[in-house]
Amino acid sequence: MKIIEAGFMIESPVDGEEILRGIEKAGRTAYKSEDRITPDSAARFVSMILKKGHESVLEHRSVTVRVICDRGVSHEIVRHRLASYTQESTRYCNYSQDKFKNEIIVIKPVFWDEEKDAEKFAVWKKGVKDAEKAYLKLLELGAAPEEARSVLPNSLKTEIVMTMNLREWRNFFRLRTGERAHPQMREIARPMLQEFKKRIPLIFDDIVQER
Repeated sequence: MKIIEAGFMIESPVDGEEILRGIEKAGRTAYKSEDRITPDSAARFVSMILKKGHESVLEHRSVTVRVICDRGVSHEIVRHRLASYTQESTRYCNYSQDKFKNEIIVIKPVFWDEEKDAEKFAVWKKGVKDAEKAYLKLLELGAAPEEARSVLPNSLKTEIVMTMNLREWRNFFRLRTGERAHPQMREIARPMLQEFKKRIPLIFDDIVQER
């Protein structure tokens, strides 16, 4: 069994300035004001539509991200319906095979410190290790991966590729970076929001993480 931390990778090429220009071009269709497009007009236009709440125009651009998280977090992610998902399948992945190094990978709980919460962490570690043993034993007895997966824990690492338009990303970050979000969701969503802010001007600047 291997324990890793959650993470993410932005997979689509992201040119923030091009994104603003594309949004402006689409948005000005509503006003038929394409003649007002200049080399530096996009930022002003996007700022204006955000202030007015005309967020539908943001749907013309999307970003794809690969998230490495546990199965529990992935179940929350896919509740965002205006998105496309492709996820690592426990039906078809056989973790007893060499390409998986004959072991399962689990995500380290962000809410327990190995030293301060040593007893809780030890109980968790034993639980997922026992689940791995049961899973591998079922496969050894001839169970199919889709049958043996029934004993796999919520902590099992999964990879999920998710594509959302920018309006839906705004909704995702509003919901998933706040204090009411699950700690392991915040572990992913908060640094992801910061990365989006670095790469795309204006569009996510008004979303402030709760503390």
